[in-house]
Amino acid sequence: MLGQLGQILHAVLAPLYYAVSAILVGFHGLFSTVMNPNSGWTWALSIIGLTVVIRILLIPLFVKQIKTSRNMQLLQPKIKELQKKYGHDRERMAQETMKLYQETGTNPFASCLPLLMQAPVLYALFHVLRTAAQDNAIGLLTQAQARSLADGEIFGARIADSFTSAPTVHVRVLTAALVIIMTATTFTTQRQLMAKNMPESAMSGPYAQQQKLLLYVLPVVFAVGGIAFPIGVLLYWTTSNLWTMGQQFYVIRNNPAPGTPALQAKQERDARKAERHGSDGTGPVEEAAPTPIDPPRQRVQPKKIPRSKRRSGSTGSSKPTGPPKRRGDDADASSA
Repeated sequence: MLGQLGQILHAVLAPLYYAVSAILVGFHGLFSTVMNPNSGWTWALSIIGLTVVIRILLIPLFVKQIKTSRNMQLLQPKIKELQKKYGHDRERMAQETMKLYQETGTNPFASCLPLLMQAPVLYALFHVLRTAAQDNAIGLLTQAQARSLADGEIFGARIADSFTSAPTVHVRVLTAALVIIMTATTFTTQRQLMAKNMPESAMSGPYAQQQKLLLYVLPVVFAVGGIAFPIGVLLYWTTSNLWTMGQQFYVIRNNPAPGTPALQAKQERDARKAERHGSDGTGPVEEAAPTPIDPPRQRVQPKKIPRSKRRSGSTGSSKPTGPPKRRGDDADASSA
């Protein structure tokens, strides 16, 4: 029965074996142009390249995970109201909660999608390394590449070695250290999300219990299972955790959820930035108020002098005009 299940699982995951081996072979060929093809570091960098490719493909799921996590946080006050109202009726409580999720377009299981999608990749990489350690080719790996992958060493240990199959104490100490690093980064990524991007209203209730379960149980599961992981799988998962930490740091820093410590920190940074721009003269300069322009002076029309006054020589001017000249005066002046 178990043999049949193994054959079925192998048939289902066979395309994934080819995909994982193809990415490994591609990166190995790339790094072999500048490094020793048989070096364990060449294969270690190829595994890291595989991790980067998988995480890039999972970015849409990561975005959906962040949106779902934020919606779940914002819905916590309404869920608490439903608990107060239907706490005595679990069936009605579950119905109303699912109705609320449907109305808001929230899928509570979307937060686990990146982890669930990576599980088959982890198993495929585990199977590829285990098969290569048995000196067998798999997928697109040739026999020579499988032997090179199995014999490649980093820090004095083969990439295909695990804690349970370590041939020496040195290898066992190295694999134990990698298991601890993998467990610590798993815990840190979940702790980062809860400590920085969850409001106080979401720190209690079913969603908070789910997050706490992932926070403490998931690292324990990986620590227990990690002793059977080859070093290559430990490298994959540790790199994936570091990638998740970087993604979460960017999202939490630049787009924090309402009512969270991350939002308060962002507001403080924005306030300090605005203050610096205002004090060092690099901020927007206020335009000076335009100088008021005096209105044009209206031309004063002279008073119209009546004809009778013009004949009499009175112009209405304040300047003395003197006695009127006689006609003979001009003639005398010219003769003189």
